[in-house]
This record gives sequence, structure tokens and C-alpha cells, in this order.
Amino acid sequence: MRTHYALRSSILSVTSWPWSTRHVPASRRSVRHQAFDASFDQDELAEARKWHQSFQPVNLPEGNTSFSRSSGPGGQHVNKTETKATTTWPVARLLGILPKLLHAGVRDLKYYSRRNDCLTIQAQTQRSRGANADENHQKLFEELQGLYRRTVPGETRPEKAKKYAALKKSANETRMKLKKQQSSKKSSRRSSED
Repeated sequence: MRTHYALRSSILSVTSWPWSTRHVPASRRSVRHQAFDASFDQDELAEARKWHQSFQPVNLPEGNTSFSRSSGPGGQHVNKTETKATTTWPVARLLGILPKLLHAGVRDLKYYSRRNDCLTIQAQTQRSRGANADENHQKLFEELQGLYRRTVPGETRPEKAKKYAALKKSANETRMKLKKQQSSKKSSRRSSED
């Protein structure tokens, strides 16, 4: 397989013949010699990882739960009792227990209600009110775990960090060498013109 590189404006176009073309923005190319988690604030990463290790469903704040009649199968029991649980958690209360790194993603979750600025979760699969309320808590727990997995990168292994440091050093040395060559070329032109 042949690979063809072409630079157009600020986008590097990488083509692997004959299959596909990928476009890599110029800003992404400039940081290619660093570990993925190097672009994050290390204190915030440490806080988020520590939070994740101790985070359990019991750590969730109590939400405001209301009950109503559920729909679907269940016969007369569904028609007569209010077993559907709707639980809301104000975003401000959730931000108090979450690490700073996850704050930006809370309002992007699928259960977010912009009108009330809260997360609203409903459950009506069980015949019992308590079971449906517990299911809401479990759904919120799983949603926050998913937010953590999407937001916080895994730790970079020490040998990989050394590799990236060596690559960065090598790239910097090459850049400085080219700069000196260019400088000497220009200075030789100046001296020959005099």
C-alpha cells in the first residue's frame, strides 16, 4: 500500500491508495509528539481519577422523585396505582459531587432538561414504586460513569511517556538543526552580496 501526503492550506491530506483520504487539521499535527493525556490539566485528571475510584451509587445526591400512572402492559395494577417514577436532579447539585473535568459534559447528557436545568430520568418497567426509583438512580450512575469514560483518558504508561519525550526531543533537535542550516544559508548569501 502506498501513502501519499499533500499539504493544502492548513489541512494535511493523507491518502492511502486506493482506499481513502483522511484530513488532519494543522493544529493536530503540531502536537503529535505528546501523550494523549498530556493536553489535560494534570491536577484535574488526578482529581477525576480519584473521584472515579471511590464513586458508588450511594454517593449520588437524593433527587426529587414523583410518581404517576405508568403505561403499557400490566393490567389493572397499572391502571390503579402510580408506579412510574420520575426523578430530577438539579445540575447545580450534581456539579457539587463531580470533578471539575466532568462539569462541561453534564449538560450534554441525554437526560438533560434545559427548561429546568436538571437531569430528568423516568422508569416504569417494575411493578413497584421503590424499584422504579432505584432504577432511576442506577441509570444516573451509569450515565455519569459513561461521561467519565468519554471525558477522562486512561493513564499513560511510563514507558510510553518516555517514548513521547524522546520523540519530542528528537523533533525539536531536527527543527533547530534545520533552522541553523537556513540561517547559515542566508548569512552566506549576505556575505557573498557584499
